[in-house]
Amino acid sequence: MKKILLSAVTAVALAGCASKSPQPIAYDFGPMGAPLPAAALAGSSGGSSAGMPAIVLADVSGPASLDSQRMFYRLMYADARQSRPYAYNTWSATPLQLMSQRVKARIAQAGVKVVSTTDSAGGLPLLRLEADEFSQNFDSAAQSSASITLRASVFRNHKLVDQRTFTRSARAPSADAAGGASALAESTDGIAADILAWLAGLPN
Repeated sequence: MKKILLSAVTAVALAGCASKSPQPIAYDFGPMGAPLPAAALAGSSGGSSAGMPAIVLADVSGPASLDSQRMFYRLMYADARQSRPYAYNTWSATPLQLMSQRVKARIAQAGVKVVSTTDSAGGLPLLRLEADEFSQNFDSAAQSSASITLRASVFRNHKLVDQRTFTRSARAPSADAAGGASALAESTDGIAADILAWLAGLPN
C-alpha cells in the first residue's frame, strides 16, 4: 500500500513539474500598423512612388540559417561568432518569408503596385532583395538589439538599374525572444521605408 501511495505522489510531483515547463511560442512581425512616414515617399505623387508606380518584387533570399523557423541570438559579450538558438521559441514562418511578406505589404501600402515574379509583365522593373544579416544581439544579459542588412537591386529588361545596401537596427524592449521579434519587425519596417524613398528617386 505504501509503495502504491509513493508511486502516486511521485506521479503527481512529476506532473506538476511538467506543467511548469516553458510552453513553445511562435512569433511573427505582428500587425503592420499605420502607413510609413511621408518622408519615406519623398518625390512621390498621389501617395505612390513616382519613380516606380508598379514593380515586380521577388521574395527575399539569404543564407540557409534564415530559411528555418528557429530563432537565433548572439551574445556579443561572450562569443559574437556563435549563433545560439532559443530553446522554446520559434518564428511562425522563416525570417526570409516574414521579411518578404512585410516589405511587399509596406510597399503596396504606400501605393506602389506590387507584382509577383510569376505574374510579372514585360517592361516592369524587378526588385531583388538579399538578406546579409538578421540577428538579435545581446550586449549584456539585460540588453539586446536587432540588426538587419538587406541588399536591394533593381533590374529593368535584365539590366541592373541601381543597387544599394540598407541597414537598420532597433533596441529590443525586453531581453528575450519577444523583445527580439519586436525589434526585428521594427527594423524591417525601417528598411521598407528606406527602400521606398530610394525607389522614389530612381528614373522611370
